[in-house]
Amino acid sequence: MRKITSAQLILFFTLLGLIIMLAFCSARLLVHKVMFGDFYSVVFVIALVVLVYLWAFIVYRLFLHFAPLQEGYLEPASRGEFIAQVNIMFYLMLFNTLIRTDFLPVPLKTLVYSCLGTKIGSNSYSPGTILDPPLTEIGCNTIIGHAATLYSHAIEGEHFALKKIVLGDNVTVGAGAIIMSGVTVGHGAIVSAGAVVKKDTQIGSGEHWGGVPARLISPKKS
Repeated sequence: MRKITSAQLILFFTLLGLIIMLAFCSARLLVHKVMFGDFYSVVFVIALVVLVYLWAFIVYRLFLHFAPLQEGYLEPASRGEFIAQVNIMFYLMLFNTLIRTDFLPVPLKTLVYSCLGTKIGSNSYSPGTILDPPLTEIGCNTIIGHAATLYSHAIEGEHFALKKIVLGDNVTVGAGAIIMSGVTVGHGAIVSAGAVVKKDTQIGSGEHWGGVPARLISPKKS
């Protein structure tokens, strides 16, 4: 893991300060003491927390719009590394509490992933954890099982790389499975519960993979 620099910290905490300021001002506009009486303080705090996350989604997506994540190996001190490190701080400080919880209902958790940049087709849901939403694409009618984890980054000592994960339509990812960066899963494929799919694996349409590391169990049915 590479050290987070002072410049990266300054940028992140500047954006965080902006988020908190916007949330506070919005809460002051929306929540009035006359309306809630003795419950004003409680309602204000709840509204403030919700608005912090709503503004965080907006500021984060604007950040990615002007400074998109770059796929591939990130050279030390490069622009790509700078952006990726700031992106990591958003998750460490704000979003991990949302994406790693089982408290949120599955449809709401899936909506959070969409807000964070995951492209998700209709009727697809993820009770599991997507650690890099902007670098994850999911087709229609796909399910990611409970406690499954998808991560599009590879951090191995000083090696730091990003590569998109793509799941097709009608894909099933079993509970507890792990899918690493650069994996592509074709339409109608199945990844068994507890499987570990290594980096850059290409799973064909209709195939069934399982095991540690994952391997082909059964090919596409004709």
